[in-house]
Amino acid sequence: MENINCKLEKMGLRASDLMIPKKGTDLSKWAVVACDQFTSEKDYWEDADRLVGDAPSTLRLIFPECYLEDGDGDKRIADINRTMAQYVKDDLFDTYRDCFFLVKRTCGNASRWGLMASLDLDRYSWEKDSTSIIRATEGTILSRIPPRKKIRKDAPLEIPHIMVLISDKEKSVIEPLAAKTDRLPEVYDVELMKNGGHLQAWLVDSDEDKTAIASAFGKLYDALDPKNPLLFAMGDGNHSFATAKSCWEDIKQTLTEEQRKTHPARFCLVELENIFDPGLVFEPIHRVLFNVPEDVFLAELAKNADKVDTEKVGCRNCIAKHIADQSRQRFGYCTSDKHVVVTLENPSANIAAGTLQKVIDSLISKGYSVDYIHGADVTDKLGSEKGNIGLFLPAIDKGTFFDTIIKDGALPRKTFSMGEANEKRYYMEARAIK
Repeated sequence: MENINCKLEKMGLRASDLMIPKKGTDLSKWAVVACDQFTSEKDYWEDADRLVGDAPSTLRLIFPECYLEDGDGDKRIADINRTMAQYVKDDLFDTYRDCFFLVKRTCGNASRWGLMASLDLDRYSWEKDSTSIIRATEGTILSRIPPRKKIRKDAPLEIPHIMVLISDKEKSVIEPLAAKTDRLPEVYDVELMKNGGHLQAWLVDSDEDKTAIASAFGKLYDALDPKNPLLFAMGDGNHSFATAKSCWEDIKQTLTEEQRKTHPARFCLVELENIFDPGLVFEPIHRVLFNVPEDVFLAELAKNADKVDTEKVGCRNCIAKHIADQSRQRFGYCTSDKHVVVTLENPSANIAAGTLQKVIDSLISKGYSVDYIHGADVTDKLGSEKGNIGLFLPAIDKGTFFDTIIKDGALPRKTFSMGEANEKRYYMEARAIK
């Protein structure tokens, strides 16, 4: 067992003591969606509150971001820490020692698989040009870390919504476990609230399965460029992971070298997902520029490519068909009177989102504003209003995603989304960090 753990830790990975509410707890009320979803829809969270009632729930352990500006943050955080401590005192949890969970999430007709594991925060960096084995995929906004630290620094548990990607084209890590669920002990099986779909988990704790995981990760690790070895790429929850890192940097200043090796706060619980899982969908996040003249936008764009070709097309669906072909860098835009496909030669960034972010940053510096939009319909509606411009981005290519991060560093913020809001990770598993 010691040898297996050493192999895993070499790659910044370890099994965990995973905590789940005891049998008899209503897990459909326990699990709620990630706190950074439905940020403009308080009615979603008010309805979740009604559904939960007095039952034990992760709703009482998180700070939904729609309430961040309400002015009662300190009280909410105190309530979170008090409730968390009470759940521990009340012996709410069963603890599964030194293990992984295999998890399956089904939404509609699509399912995706994941592996609950802990990652070493000492092996992570959010810096854009990082070459760490664990790294951010989108720009990290440092101002978003302090409010999250207020919650985590005194919390006895972490209950994450973080999803981290691995690039496993041969499907060697998670998929062999998914093929043997009939031989793995089931941990839970629950229908999630508010159209969240279905969630199942199985216990992975045998030496045989741990050895197989270590071996498969070892092959992925050995194939990496030692000068730029990206093994784990943030999918969702990067700011939560960055917060855990910041808290750990504070804590480790108080520890000896020996204590640092095993302190629970050195690690962060995440769900690992294979980017090549067909159930994992990357949705583009579009942009709308407000009150920006088209000629001003095109002039800024021309500064970021050797050549800008534009072609008028009939509608938004025509844009989608054109920009799906990414043999050259393309995106689309709409104004009040037209839809346009843009093709760039020798653009300033490796992907359209990167090139456009440079344009947007310049426009913002001149007083213009932008919003980031999930959904092409809304982008088309807002972008077609007089004076606005809707920007349609292509979906990220799974096959080149890791190579893009290695080449360009972290992508611009709001480049992609892993599914719609109700498909994001629900809080379920907990881990002690004190």
